[in-house]
Amino acid sequence: ERAREEGKDAVSVGEGEDREEADEEVSPATYGSVYSSAEVMEASKGIDSAVRRKFRGTVRMPNIGYGSDKRTRHMMPNGFYRFVVSNVADLEMLMMHNRKYAAEIAHNVSGQKRKAIVERAAALDIKVTNAKARVRVEETQ
Repeated sequence: ERAREEGKDAVSVGEGEDREEADEEVSPATYGSVYSSAEVMEASKGIDSAVRRKFRGTVRMPNIGYGSDKRTRHMMPNGFYRFVVSNVADLEMLMMHNRKYAAEIAHNVSGQKRKAIVERAAALDIKVTNAKARVRVEETQ
């Protein structure tokens, strides 16, 4: 409720808990640039930095207060935690945790093994975040 009043987006975590999504901090060097969302905010250390000197009209300095809640840190917006899988055997670890962790197929897994991983995950009822990656569309004639 408090998150909605403050204008922040609230993400449902489950069982009545809401996670606040704070506005992302951006580095002063890339503030307003196209690449700002991909960067991690680091403290300005320059001797003449207007941000470090807290001038009016500048972005705020990062500090520990901008950290995420421990219960929701590393949680994806869909409520799952990411678990990187490289083969079918890795899915067996998620068998009892398929409501908390979602499998994400590693970037270096071939298309053939991806297909086997997705099929096994469907059998175990495990969510795969990038299940449609590297899947060729069969041409019908």
